[in-house]
Amino acid sequence: MILFLAALNILQYYNISKEIGRTSATYTITTTLFTSYPPPPQNEIRIRVSTTTSLYATGLLSYLASQFNKLYPTIKIDFIPVGTGAALKIAERGDACAVFVHAPDLEQQYISKGVLEYGRIFAYNYFIIVGPSDDPAMIRNATSAEDAFRRIYYAGESGKAIFISRGDNSGTHIKELSIWNKTGLDPHGRPWYREAGAGMDQVLIMSNEMKAYTLSDIGTYLKFKKEGRLPYLEELFSKGSDLINIYSMYIVKSCSSDLKIYAKKFLDFVYDNQKDLIGKFGVEEYGAPLFNPAVGREKELTCEWLRIAEGS
Repeated sequence: MILFLAALNILQYYNISKEIGRTSATYTITTTLFTSYPPPPQNEIRIRVSTTTSLYATGLLSYLASQFNKLYPTIKIDFIPVGTGAALKIAERGDACAVFVHAPDLEQQYISKGVLEYGRIFAYNYFIIVGPSDDPAMIRNATSAEDAFRRIYYAGESGKAIFISRGDNSGTHIKELSIWNKTGLDPHGRPWYREAGAGMDQVLIMSNEMKAYTLSDIGTYLKFKKEGRLPYLEELFSKGSDLINIYSMYIVKSCSSDLKIYAKKFLDFVYDNQKDLIGKFGVEEYGAPLFNPAVGREKELTCEWLRIAEGS
């Protein structure tokens, strides 16, 4: 398993092996440093990046790419916005040079398979549970995400609530399933539980139209709410560290060496400028950042990433 070295602001590969006993874990780290890059190419090159939909739908990635292009106008970034599961499969097929994702338990599987390298945590925000303003499941009074899901389950069984799941093996979908698993309840196949097989933007629109509950990242919700696209949907539950949403970026190991150099340039740019670019993104429009930069919280976020990856 990979232990993130996001606190080290250097160019690096890393390989970490982990031996877990009942009460302790030992990490062995091997690091190779890259100290220089060739100058920007004279001719235009294009880097394909598969990404989770939340980073794309909010406009963050397009903004980061536009700022990057001010320094490197000949390096064009082409984003492929899909769920995290699909983004990782695209990487495995070799159809992208980098990935931006938010599902540690899935990420570690692809790290173990040798698909990904050069991983860094660069941002985080939180998942929230949204639903109709009248809140028929009364999740505003819930004590935890699991309690909120239990309330939705029983409200659904009594015909009072609908829940719309991403159903697309995305990071948000994986988080939703982990919460259901903790409740000991299985909503699959119940008439009130709808699997959309769609991105966060589409699921929020569906939930608004059907006055249903869903799990969302806060960034996409705030953007759509501010734009007036979710008049019937409210943020109803957002308590607890279990709802933290960690975003990581990786280089795809099979990416050709000439493209990999420039893909790393983009990842380094994002990492090195996260405080100004990510920390201020959305503040002017929405009154708060849609994402938080990882800088300053690297150790804590690394521990959270490992906890989620281990399923604890």
